[in-house]
Amino acid sequence: MTRILFVGQKPETVDFSDPALPPGFDAEKINAGIAVAVAKIEERGWQCDTCMIFPDETAGPMLEKQLASARYDCVVIGGGLRLPPKSLALFERVVNVVHRAAPGAAIAFNTRPEDTAEAAARQLKAG
Repeated sequence: MTRILFVGQKPETVDFSDPALPPGFDAEKINAGIAVAVAKIEERGWQCDTCMIFPDETAGPMLEKQLASARYDCVVIGGGLRLPPKSLALFERVVNVVHRAAPGAAIAFNTRPEDTAEAAARQLKAG
């Protein structure tokens, strides 16, 4: 079975006042989007795990532990980790952890939680 990992920043820890983020987002909307993402992935017959990390020194170890728990076909990294310039160091850490801990997994990027399944499908088709 195809297995997808969706990695993002724990919505309750996001600074929604950051102008780099799309307006109107809040933790409730992000959590609802994550639920939609999981449902869409499962509708494709794939298994989905999520790993919502904190924007601190625990992010790398938490993601490494998750990646060690299963073999993933694709890891989708959420837009909230990529978009805000102040998150660049966290984004780099996430990409490097995925690269080291899951070298066989495709890496995909979504634009919002709801298009996570489509992001994974693009990379799985490309591979």
